Amino acid sequence: MLSARNSIRLGRAMSLSSRGLATQSGHGFSFEVPEEYKSRTPPYSKLINNLTTVNRILNNQPLTLAEKILYSHLVDPEESLAASQGKVSNIRGEQYLKLNPDRVAMQDASAQMALLQFMTCGMPSTAVPASIHCDHLIVGKDGAEEDLVKSIATNKEVFDFLQSCGEKYGIQFWGPGSGIIHQIVLENFSVPGLMMLGTDSHTPNAGGLGAIAIGVGGADAVDALTGTPWELKAPKILGVKLTGELSGWSSPKDVITKLAGELTVRGGTGYIVEYFGEGVKTLSCTGMATICNMGAEIGATTSTFPYQDAHRRYLIETGRGPISQAADAVNKEFGFLQADEGAEYDKVIELNLSELEPHVNGPFTPDLSTPISLFGETAKKEGWPQTVSAGLIGSCTNSSYQDMSRAVSIIKQAEAVGLKPKIPFFVTPGSEQIRATIERDGLIESFEKNGAIVLANACGPCIGQWDRTDVSKTSTETNAIFTSFNRNFRARNDGNRNTMNFLTSPDMVTAMIYSGDVNYNPITDSIKLDNGEDFKFQPPQGDELPGRGFIKGREEFYPDPSPQPKPEVSVNVSPESDRLQLLEPFLPWSGEELSTNVLLKVEGKCTTDHISAAGAWLKYKGHLENISYNTLIGAVNKETGEVNKAYDLNGDQYGIPELMIKWKEEGRPWIVVAEHNYGEGSAREHAALSPRFLGGSIILVKSFARIHETNLKKQGMLPLTFADETDYDRISAGDLLTTVDLQDMIAKDGNNGGVLTVKVTKKDGSTFDILCKHTMSKDQVDFFKAGSAINHIGNLKRAQNASA
Repeated sequence: MLSARNSIRLGRAMSLSSRGLATQSGHGFSFEVPEEYKSRTPPYSKLINNLTTVNRILNNQPLTLAEKILYSHLVDPEESLAASQGKVSNIRGEQYLKLNPDRVAMQDASAQMALLQFMTCGMPSTAVPASIHCDHLIVGKDGAEEDLVKSIATNKEVFDFLQSCGEKYGIQFWGPGSGIIHQIVLENFSVPGLMMLGTDSHTPNAGGLGAIAIGVGGADAVDALTGTPWELKAPKILGVKLTGELSGWSSPKDVITKLAGELTVRGGTGYIVEYFGEGVKTLSCTGMATICNMGAEIGATTSTFPYQDAHRRYLIETGRGPISQAADAVNKEFGFLQADEGAEYDKVIELNLSELEPHVNGPFTPDLSTPISLFGETAKKEGWPQTVSAGLIGSCTNSSYQDMSRAVSIIKQAEAVGLKPKIPFFVTPGSEQIRATIERDGLIESFEKNGAIVLANACGPCIGQWDRTDVSKTSTETNAIFTSFNRNFRARNDGNRNTMNFLTSPDMVTAMIYSGDVNYNPITDSIKLDNGEDFKFQPPQGDELPGRGFIKGREEFYPDPSPQPKPEVSVNVSPESDRLQLLEPFLPWSGEELSTNVLLKVEGKCTTDHISAAGAWLKYKGHLENISYNTLIGAVNKETGEVNKAYDLNGDQYGIPELMIKWKEEGRPWIVVAEHNYGEGSAREHAALSPRFLGGSIILVKSFARIHETNLKKQGMLPLTFADETDYDRISAGDLLTTVDLQDMIAKDGNNGGVLTVKVTKKDGSTFDILCKHTMSKDQVDFFKAGSAINHIGNLKRAQNASA
């Protein structure tokens, strides 16, 4: 491990003995806030007391910030840390932690399945505060007003379902047009020291305000909603030391786009990224959120920052002054919101902000990073389009007041010399609060006067909800777009597999709309004006926070701040609906070894977009049967090079989900074999639910993305990895794969050394064994035996009710 002692100068946190912590906590350090803030404030006194126990078990070893927050949320520190032998190094990457999150946030697309699963548990209310955010089902096309009306009409059944669930169970409901989940969470719920789960992979955005916020599938969210301890394998800690200060055209977005290039989409897997160093204090709170947001693109469990003056300013400006005072107190007394001096990181990366150049990442993967100074040259070399077809800014990653004001500073420079945009330009405000504030301050007027279409406060094009009119979804001609989004897989934004999305800062996107030439670098290059003069942009300027403060905007977009359960409310799902479908429990494990045929051998990158496509399919998120018709339709068949093509045992060709359905009807369990980082991308639970629903038993790959592997376990599937990656090459479609010692592994509650033997039978009858690895914990074995995590939770609740 690498010590922070020699690479960071922190004001020494109060190094109290466990007795001192307990004593001082018991002498008035209650960190109380007014009643209306209590549901939004971490239980600091309880967390400090829990950390007292942790410190005793670990012999007062220095802890990172991430560890302090995680371990203070342990259900039972004695149980979770029993095998640590008093050493932090024996926890990271080794022990499973059982945790009590403080809060759950759900976006509308994933909330449907999460709530359908929660309903099966028979509880009258949620065990922790929760919120629903209607942001994913709003299509962007003509502008906020028209698009919102159309989308509400199209999705009325789903929105009504979500609202009735909110009313029945006491969940805060943020309706369509209120904003993007992550921006609303940052403005209202994220606070230093919080631990929350969110049913979206970019939930770590909240880490920009010092929280531990983790993206999960719906079944994981149900753990927290039901008060069931949530399990996480203790992450390792990757420290990123920031020095210097951003200036000119460089922005917080460039911190994470550069890191993505260095670490790749797999480099953060199994880690929490914790930022530290003198450079941290130079960043705005929303800039830190941008960095944490895209930590998902390196596979990190989450990312976080230590408590800063910028956090205090943001809490006060967003109407949470009492919470900032509580955070000040807990940090002053116990150093709870920063790493201990001498805390050790498993890896340390240093980044000098003063030397950071703007970066552009893509196409088709968020880790292909190119400095702007080399982008034009690289584009020519790679044969990328030489012109840009559209520019889009906003999204959950970059829709802060600071982002918008910097973009407008560029627009005003162009306006002053009569320069007009050369390509379509779209702007997505992150929330009603942002929209109202930038409207009051004249920013929306500047956008619209200069040709921008301002879309609704929703995800829109970033997650595929873009009704694009200038380029057809079926166009075979390659085109390039520049966006300030966070993800850029094929066909993700507009449904066209030939659209290349290049991710960069809002500043770079805004400057690019005035050139449209990929060789243009606004730092060094000029644009020829109509009068023949050369014009060069000056670096953008923006305000961290609005000088006149935020305004809320339209009251109809704000929910009851303290909703109470209303058991009399009915939640109705029509059996005739093609949007919503009540869930039937998956069958429990038979108790036998699994015998499965290889339905498909996948080649290359296979993200959750490939496994369970978004875009037009989002409307079926609440209907498992209907959405399962999209399963793996984006996957490439390794043996034929075809997309969405698989072959029956007799050689007949099918679409992939069609063959799954056929084999399910025949009672033939199947397995999919794939390569690295399988399930990368969104926390898309349907990428696990649909394969299970269609008869899948095992997914065998070279490596998994964290969230997807967990989602598979939650749905009763068996995720395995090759012990020897070359065994991937020995397996073909149609082969019969049979586990040899699954029963032994289950009997040992997963504690069998983390390996399974699988017998492979080829079509010619020849056989050989391969060794596979698993990461099943005792709880996950229980999920597998019950058929799913929800089945297991339901069994426990029924047993508790019966004994009561």
